[in-house]
Amino acid sequence: MNRPRPTLAIADPNTLSAIGLQKILTEMMPMVEIRTFGTFEALQAADDGQFAHYFIASRIYFEHTAFFRDNAHQSIVLVNGDMQIQGVPTLNVCQNEKSLVKSIMSLHSRGHQHAMSQHPGYVPPRKETALLSPRETEVTVLLAKGLINKEIANQLNISITTVITHRKNIMEKLGARSLVDIIIYAVINGLVDVGEL
Repeated sequence: MNRPRPTLAIADPNTLSAIGLQKILTEMMPMVEIRTFGTFEALQAADDGQFAHYFIASRIYFEHTAFFRDNAHQSIVLVNGDMQIQGVPTLNVCQNEKSLVKSIMSLHSRGHQHAMSQHPGYVPPRKETALLSPRETEVTVLLAKGLINKEIANQLNISITTVITHRKNIMEKLGARSLVDIIIYAVINGLVDVGEL
């Protein structure tokens, strides 16, 4: 029996922002369906209770505050900068990809996974650390913490060439295209805590 996939909604009139966030969320949570909407009306027409979370542009949030306050445990407001809204989590979309991923992981670790876990199709991320060798796992952790090749070589007492080889192997094994993919892997698999990034 196929269980339905958890679904997230992004409501943002800025198409490029919505597509960018959709791409990042899809890479972080491949088991989740992510739908985008340009208006609140389009979101409301498609909403039959299946959305675990709403990622909402601040303009749409303020135009329809009553709806999102009623769904505060599911709503995350997309803001430009460090704006805070009492009682509703915010996500600053004006930051680099690594910082944005860290912010999303922080939201997830502070309890927003509860709405996801209540969905019948939710499957928690699997721990796949056996995919990497013990040394590759050590290098992954240090990369996720922001160390550069030379620092990793010094800390693990190996050559820079060896670090570069491990890094290449890690990228291939994980199918990673960037350091952000390595960070996502490390956090999802419990190798590092979001607070350590």
